[in-house]
Amino acid sequence: MAVKKTFYFKLGDEVAIAESSERGVIIGRAHYLDQNPTYLLRYRAGDGRCVEQWWSESALVLAEGSV
Repeated sequence: MAVKKTFYFKLGDEVAIAESSERGVIIGRAHYLDQNPTYLLRYRAGDGRCVEQWWSESALVLAEGSV
């Protein structure tokens, strides 16, 4: 398995979950020897709950309108 060695998102970036309309802010990042980067995202879930959850890089996209 090819493992990516750099982070695409920065702490504080506003991102969206690619398969939903949920958006949030990157509040943490993790990098391991044998897997691609993961990100701790703080966001409001579709049912209104505030959530902090780890997501793989491939599950996230930069939110529209963020720089």
